[in-house]
Amino acid sequence: MMGFGTVIASIISVAILLLTFYVCSYGGFYMADLLANSVIEMQENKDEILKTGIKITNIYVDESEVFVSLNNTGSIKIGDYDYIDVIVKYSNTSGTAKTIWIPYQEDTSTSQSRWTVRSISPDLVNPRIFDPGEEMELKILLEDPLKKESVNWIMVTAPNGVKTSGYFNA
Repeated sequence: MMGFGTVIASIISVAILLLTFYVCSYGGFYMADLLANSVIEMQENKDEILKTGIKITNIYVDESEVFVSLNNTGSIKIGDYDYIDVIVKYSNTSGTAKTIWIPYQEDTSTSQSRWTVRSISPDLVNPRIFDPGEEMELKILLEDPLKKESVNWIMVTAPNGVKTSGYFNA
């Protein structure tokens, strides 16, 4: 009977070793697959960033409204305006320097700072989408008017992080 106990112990030990090997190898393959998918996704994001280009072509001011013309110089269309960041550094009429993030908001009933799409031209292919080669004009409403003859700065950032910036005079 003593030999039979050794055989059972050996079988249980081999089963535990096989189960441990299976769990470890399955976990390793799962982690390798997860890492490979992450690298692929990161590369796709980098490719999209390389294909995206925006450029400020004109900025003009009318009291507390700033109009910014952007040109899509890349090959990626931009349509999710909620994720476009607009940051303005300006001096108000009292001379106070402000740096604010301006949210996208089509609703014009609020008096808060906001920006909207005033126009896209030519907007023939995908209406209301900022396609490559098109010019988009942003209308930015600031809470308070700009100080006359002040030098101000604006930055517009696409949803994937590509940005453009420029100075303008009030």
